Amino acid sequence: QLQLVESGGGLVQPGGSLRLSCAASGFSLDWYAIGWFRQAPGKEREGVSCIGAAGGNTNYADSVKGRFTISRDNAKNTVYLQMNSLKPEDTAYYYCAAVARLRLCVLRTPWDYWGKGTLVTVSS
Repeated sequence: QLQLVESGGGLVQPGGSLRLSCAASGFSLDWYAIGWFRQAPGKEREGVSCIGAAGGNTNYADSVKGRFTISRDNAKNTVYLQMNSLKPEDTAYYYCAAVARLRLCVLRTPWDYWGKGTLVTVSS
């Protein structure tokens, strides 16, 4: 059974950093594009970043470019989202999603598998 589990969320002050993890079970992440999405209360879900399968591209929303970095560790079957210079507007539930065999990811891709999310709160 394919599962994605997010972790690493929490409370952080503005300007701080967090690293989110998306761990996969039941399949090898290397063959999947992985996307990160977020949804704040009362707002629509928005794409944050994605990384293509098998050494493919990375892509970022304009709102996080230069602050967030997506990466994968195939040995750990995990994709990370390093978030620096966090702002209160980054507060949201963060979800990862997967789709098979997509080397050139775009955030609008129809994603097949979703995790349950992890909460990030940026507040002083």
